[in-house]
Amino acid sequence: MKLFTKAQYLQLIENGKKPDQDHSPVVKLFTPDASFTWLISEINPEEPEIAFGLCDLGMGMPELGYIYLPEIFALRGKLGLPVERDLWFEGKHPLSTYAKAASAAGYIVTDIA
Repeated sequence: MKLFTKAQYLQLIENGKKPDQDHSPVVKLFTPDASFTWLISEINPEEPEIAFGLCDLGMGMPELGYIYLPEIFALRGKLGLPVERDLWFEGKHPLSTYAKAASAAGYIVTDIA
């Protein structure tokens, strides 16, 4: 599975041109056989291997940070399954809203009212 559609990739790059804004996440990535989740809101247009988003590595401490995309693409979970894109995810809130909810819950929450 491609982790980004062309439209998502272009939106991530466009968001990366305005890094001082609180963008909504464009994609949600996860490991189907581990506890890793990422909500990605932007890609640096000058360094397209670097993304920014909310990262949850399953340790109860989700945080905002930079993501090196080649590591995500190469990552495999406990059963050897690759990272997947949540086909049904739609970012409806700014990334800061997801970060606040994740901090309170200890994991990424996407069903925010």
